[in-house]
Amino acid sequence: MNKYHRLNLLEREEISRGLAQNKSYHEIADYLGRHVSAISREIKSKGLNRKTYRANYAHKKAKKISKKHNSQRKISSNPFLQQYVFEKLRLHWSPEQIANQLKTEYTDDMTKQVSHETIYTYIYVLPKGTLKKQLLACLRQKRKYRRNRRKIQGILKQENRGKIVHMLSIEERPREVEGRIIPGHWEGDLIVGKYHQSVLGTLVERTTRLTILVPLKSADAQTVRKSFAGEMKKLPKQLALTLTYDQGREMAEHRLFTKDTKIKVYFAHPAHPWERGTNENTNGLIRDFFPKGTDFNKVSQKEIKRVQNLLNGRPRKVLNWRKPEEVFSELVALAT
Repeated sequence: MNKYHRLNLLEREEISRGLAQNKSYHEIADYLGRHVSAISREIKSKGLNRKTYRANYAHKKAKKISKKHNSQRKISSNPFLQQYVFEKLRLHWSPEQIANQLKTEYTDDMTKQVSHETIYTYIYVLPKGTLKKQLLACLRQKRKYRRNRRKIQGILKQENRGKIVHMLSIEERPREVEGRIIPGHWEGDLIVGKYHQSVLGTLVERTTRLTILVPLKSADAQTVRKSFAGEMKKLPKQLALTLTYDQGREMAEHRLFTKDTKIKVYFAHPAHPWERGTNENTNGLIRDFFPKGTDFNKVSQKEIKRVQNLLNGRPRKVLNWRKPEEVFSELVALAT
């Protein structure tokens, strides 16, 4: 008998045909030159029986199993890849970001490259244990976060009453902002913490996706204005041109903010989160680190800035797998 090799599609078709003709496992095995245990294992391992076995289904299932095993070996047998993947996952990089960064850093070395599908498969086929649990926790959560301001109580309750005066509508915003060609246009928002008793400010540059996280002691208009202005005044003037915000009362002092920073504030329409899509998406990324129920009063400024650095230091698909901090730094160099 020949040295064992995996069953191919033609052999599986012969098995299916033999079963339909009521042949025994021994008869099918003799015809194919296989051991009878190989035929028995082929049928039973796919969760089938004599009546339900189908060649195409069995072949697809076998390929899927083989792919999982290959993915396991691809990373587990390569110490460099294993260490690289683990390190980036623990920085909350997605498998797709890791795969593309490897292509960028090791363009001519295929032994140091791996697809994001392989990384996902490797994680999910790991045996249950601490390592698998840790790596699964690093994967991106798919749920989106969206708050309804009418339901927010606590520190935002009084700030949500009344209309903001002297608002500049998003319809008045320069056309260049929409195209994302010229940098320096930002979007802002608040992420609400546990029991609506704490908040975190978020600012995102539309072109580079650079993110600034703003620790806030409260959500009153004066605190938000001063804290946001303090962060924006650190930027080169050419890269701090406009801010798009929703109609939350925390931005009631927008005219003082503009006077202090020279940055015009434009307000999106109510219940139109897509008009601040970059910020909405970024808030979802931030929630991976600070999930719903986080009490921001108990999160240190050091931890907030650590998360900010992680967000800005990982490659983004929308930037052709470059990092926000790299793209923004280049623009700063040109502006100074």
